[in-house]
Amino acid sequence: MTIKTRFAPSPTGHLHVGNIRTALHNWMFAKKEGGTFLLRLDDTDAERSKEEYVDAIRADLAWLGLAADEEQRQSARFDRYAEHLAKLKADSRVYPAYETAQELDLKRKIQLGRGKPPIYDRAALDLTAEQVSAYEAEGRKPHWRFKLDHGTPITWTDLIRGDQNFDPALLSDPVILREDGSWLYMLPSAIDDIEMGITHVVRGEDHVANTAVQIQMFHALGAQAPEFAHEALLVGTEGKLSKRLGSLGVSSFREKNIEPQAIVALLARIGTSDPVEPVADVEQLIATFDFARFGRAPARFDDEELAQLNQKIVHLLDYEDVKDRLPEAMTAEAWAVIRPNLHDMGDVDQWWQVVTGPISAPEFSAEDRGFLAIARGKMEVLEASSDLWKELTGALKEETGRKGRPLFMPLRLALTGLDHGPDMNILLPLIGRDTALARLTEAS
Repeated sequence: MTIKTRFAPSPTGHLHVGNIRTALHNWMFAKKEGGTFLLRLDDTDAERSKEEYVDAIRADLAWLGLAADEEQRQSARFDRYAEHLAKLKADSRVYPAYETAQELDLKRKIQLGRGKPPIYDRAALDLTAEQVSAYEAEGRKPHWRFKLDHGTPITWTDLIRGDQNFDPALLSDPVILREDGSWLYMLPSAIDDIEMGITHVVRGEDHVANTAVQIQMFHALGAQAPEFAHEALLVGTEGKLSKRLGSLGVSSFREKNIEPQAIVALLARIGTSDPVEPVADVEQLIATFDFARFGRAPARFDDEELAQLNQKIVHLLDYEDVKDRLPEAMTAEAWAVIRPNLHDMGDVDQWWQVVTGPISAPEFSAEDRGFLAIARGKMEVLEASSDLWKELTGALKEETGRKGRPLFMPLRLALTGLDHGPDMNILLPLIGRDTALARLTEAS
């Protein structure tokens, strides 16, 4: 069997971190198994679906490195849904219902008030021809419901949650087609999974009841259901579902200079028994991907953990990975020097300015200015070399008797304007002898 997964967002808004995690796990599983990853745009809602969101979804997945092998759109398949609906009508697996939204809401409230589950009572199945005619005379149009088989328990073995068992009598017959002729999610999704050859569906545990319903739809359509993996939902650091996570997307990550590799490394592992590690090579993450390692407890998303992971990822990035994002004159040698001091890529320009200038050195005491004047004199007679810092500090130590912090700190402040940073032994050759001499002259 060739593995095929799908990510099926509705282009009615931007992707958020939960969507991204679902896309990632579908993509990783397909890649590990040598299969196919499908991007299916569930754009049946013509009023809310927008091309700008379609473009944004594609761009977000591309930035994360989650390239789709195929792409499909539900809006191009309405004829297929209509054909299958006609067959289900002929098989008496769907039926028309005429209740208004207000009437259905009142029914639910009455059931809840009586301590009963708010499931549809199937009143539409008992309508007489006269009642139907009366509704139609009022101008009502029916919505269509899928008729669950109450005589057959719904069971499947979930790849994460294990054996699942649902009593269909405790589920509502789902609406599949609105009175205005627009499709709801459930049936088109099942039809697409069949006709597009989807073998595995990876999604959040909030879809478990939907899966129970859809399994009967697969059977009613004469098809075998795919395998399902329902993963625990993301929660925030406060330990509960967070509305903020619903708005946290790629644009937010990019604004904070978070690398796509860091997002992938975090979302690939949280909620599993594998440790979250700074892995920049996604192939290493794919190699360890296993549904058996996914836990049932909510997966905790921590901004601070992401920031720390991001910093470690940046420290692993090769020059070739980032050269298009660096200042034009910045070389691979300079990147190797500056990289260990970066919190994120937003710090690059600051550190490059330390090399190229201008810098703002602090005011020095008279004693330190005298020391720096001696340093300027020593620099004047030194040749540019990779040992420039060693030669300079050696000469100063011998002449002034200074050592440790009193020796190194005034030099660092005069040469970089900062009291911290890369090893001066490797930074000073980047700054250059002539620039260093000019900075020492100004500081003294």
